Amino acid sequence: MTEGSSTKEHREFTVTRILDAPREPVWKAWTDPAQFAYWFGGEAEVPASMVSLDVRPGGAWNARMVMDDGAEIPFGGVYGEVEEPERLVMIFEEVGRQTDPDQQVVTVTLADLGGTTELVLTQTGILDEEDFKGLEAGYGSFLDKLEELVTNS
Repeated sequence: MTEGSSTKEHREFTVTRILDAPREPVWKAWTDPAQFAYWFGGEAEVPASMVSLDVRPGGAWNARMVMDDGAEIPFGGVYGEVEEPERLVMIFEEVGRQTDPDQQVVTVTLADLGGTTELVLTQTGILDEEDFKGLEAGYGSFLDKLEELVTNS
């Protein structure tokens, strides 16, 4: 392998957070477009007008991050599973591709801990090492904003 190259392979990334908020507000942060827009981009802007969430199995979801330089990064896909208020499976799909061999699946489980919530987020799919390492920083920023939202509401 040459320097700077990376092999794509099936990988799994998991992060767990205990949030100082009941499960219902955490669920709403994942399923309400305005709240999703607040935290989903982390430090990037995600205008609420660029978020669409049809939260049901097979329903589409879309969001666009707007970077500081004005570049837009689209995200979207379909919901694979919706079990309110404890489990959400989001399948990432690239716009314009019928089947995506690099498809990413994000599973979020929310456990009620009696006033606090354990959030477990797992992303699986075909990733290279650089993308895999980027998930940790990206989700760290996203979940920091999510935690800020649900603990201050």
